[in-house]
Amino acid sequence: MVDNLALKLRPTNISEMIGQKHICSKNSPFFKLLKSGTIPHCIFFGPAGVGKTTLARIISKELELPFYELDATSIKVDNFRNIFVKHKNSLAKPFIFIDEIHRLSRTQQEVLLLPMENKEAIIVGASTENPYFTLSQGVRSRSMLFEFFHLDEKDLQSIIERSKRVVEFKIDNDAREYLISSSAGDSRSLLNLLEYAIKTDSHVTLSTLKALRPNALKDGVSSSAVHYNLISAMIKSIRGSDIDAGIYYLARLIDGGESADFIARRLVILASEDIGNSNPNALNLANSCLQSVSKIGFPESRIILTQTLIYLTCSPKSNSCYQAINKALSYVKKEKPLKIPSQLKSPSPKNYKYPHDFGGWVEQEYLEKNLNFYNNSKIGFEKTLEEWTSKIKS
Repeated sequence: MVDNLALKLRPTNISEMIGQKHICSKNSPFFKLLKSGTIPHCIFFGPAGVGKTTLARIISKELELPFYELDATSIKVDNFRNIFVKHKNSLAKPFIFIDEIHRLSRTQQEVLLLPMENKEAIIVGASTENPYFTLSQGVRSRSMLFEFFHLDEKDLQSIIERSKRVVEFKIDNDAREYLISSSAGDSRSLLNLLEYAIKTDSHVTLSTLKALRPNALKDGVSSSAVHYNLISAMIKSIRGSDIDAGIYYLARLIDGGESADFIARRLVILASEDIGNSNPNALNLANSCLQSVSKIGFPESRIILTQTLIYLTCSPKSNSCYQAINKALSYVKKEKPLKIPSQLKSPSPKNYKYPHDFGGWVEQEYLEKNLNFYNNSKIGFEKTLEEWTSKIKS
C-alpha cells in the first residue's frame, strides 16, 4: 500500500520531467541555462498538475540556493522584505518560488520590482492564469514567461508505468483508458485517482475508477488539438455570420470546462479584428462581456457569452483595421524610419498649423512620404467614417 503517490513520483531532476519538452528537453534554451548554473526570473503559467511547482523545486535543488516556497494567497509584504534583508550581504541570493502568483496584489507585485531589477533574488512564480492579464507590466518585463501545457496521452501512460515501480498493481486496459481520458491532462489528478483505486483493490478496474470518479474532469479540453480546433471553429462561425454554429461550438467549449474569461477574451479580439469600425459598438459589448464574466462566472456567464456571440455574429464584418496595422508593422520592420516633419515635433513649433484654427482641418505634411495602410471597406459604420473624412477635408 502506498500513501501520496503523487509526492513519491515527483521528479527530482529535470531529466525525469514528463511533458513540457519545449522547456525541459536537453536541447531547450531553459535546460541549457539551468545546467550553466543561472536562470532568469520566470513565470510558469498553465493548467494544474503539469509540473510547474515540480520544476521550481528542481531548479532550487540544481542551483543549491536558499529556497523559499511561498503561497500568494497568504503571503504578506513583510515576508518578502524579511527575506531580502536576511540575504542582503549574502553571496548566495535566495530563490523565491511564489505559487498562485496571480493572486498577489498590485502593492505586493511592486515590492518585487526593485529586488528583481537588482537581482537580489531569483523570483519564480507559478500561475494557472495568463500573466498578460493578471500580472503587472513591471513584473512581466523583468521575467521570462514559460507556458505549460496539458500532458498528452503518451505522457500520462509514462506516469502510470512509473507508478508500477513504486507500488504493485494491475490495471485493465479499459480502466487505463478511462484513467487517462478522465484526468484531463492533469498528472496529479491521475495519480490521486490511481492511488485510491489501488487502496480499494490492487487490481484496478473500470468500475472501481468510475465509482471514485463518475465523470471525467473538465478543466478545459484535455486535448490541445481539440481545444484550439473548437475555439477556431467558434471564431470562424461568428466571422461567417452563422449564429447556430457559433452557439454550438460555444456550448462545446463550456461543456468542456473552458474558462469564461478565455472565451470572452477571444470575443474581444474578434470584435476588433473581424468587425472593427463597421460596428464600433461590437468592441464595447465584447469588453463589457469580458468584465461581466470575470465577476460572475458560470453557470450564468453562459448567457452573457451567448448574447455577445449572437450580436457579433449578426454584425457587419470588416478587417480593415487588422489589415492596416499589419501593413504598417510590416513597413516599419522592412524600411528605414521616416523623419518626423519638423512642424510635428514637441513642443509644437511656430510652423505647426493647429487644425482648430482652420475650421477643423488644414493641409500640411504629416509624413515625408505618401503611404497607404488603411483601406476603408465602406461596410456598415465604416461608410459613415469615410463620409466624415471626406467632409472634414472638403
